[in-house]
Amino acid sequence: MAQTLDALFDYLDGLDGRAPLDELTAELAETSVEGSHVADFMRFSERGYTRNLVRAGPWYNVLVLCWKNGQRSPIHDHAGSSCAVKVLRGTATETVFDYAPNGHVWATGSRQHAPGTVIGSQDADLHQVSNLQPGQADLVTLHIYSPPLLWMGTYSLTGTVRGQEPMFVEFEEAAGI
Repeated sequence: MAQTLDALFDYLDGLDGRAPLDELTAELAETSVEGSHVADFMRFSERGYTRNLVRAGPWYNVLVLCWKNGQRSPIHDHAGSSCAVKVLRGTATETVFDYAPNGHVWATGSRQHAPGTVIGSQDADLHQVSNLQPGQADLVTLHIYSPPLLWMGTYSLTGTVRGQEPMFVEFEEAAGI
C-alpha cells in the first residue's frame, strides 16, 4: 500500500544518520505524491530551474524543483549525500556521465523518466537533469537529500576544472546552463 507524504516525513524525521540510497528510493517510490500535494512549493523562473524547500531536518532536505522547458541542471555530483528524485509532472531527461581517461567527463547515456518514476544517485555519481519535452511543458520533481546537500560538485564538458554550486535551504533560482 502506498504511503502518504506525512508518512514519508515521519520516516525522514526518524533518521539518525544518512539514509541508505536503496532505502531512500524505496520509501519515495512507496509514497503517493502528486504535484497537487506540493503545489504551494511550485515556483518557476524564466532564468533557470528553481529549488523550493518543502521540509528540512538534521538528516534530510525535501525540495520541489521546477523546470521550464529547456532548463537543465549543471552536470553535478551529490558528494556526501544520498539523493532520491520522483518525477511529479512532465518527463525528466537524465544524462549520466563518467570520467574519461584524460580527466574530462563524458556522457555514457540518457534516459527519460515519466511521472511517478523514482531515480537515485549518491556521492560521485555524475548526472544532469533536463526538461527537454516538446512544446512548452513544465517539469516538476521532488528531491530528497540525506544528509542535506549543501554543495554539489559541478563539471564541464570543455575542461577538467571542477566547480561547486551551493544548495540553499530556501527558495533558490538555480543558474542552469
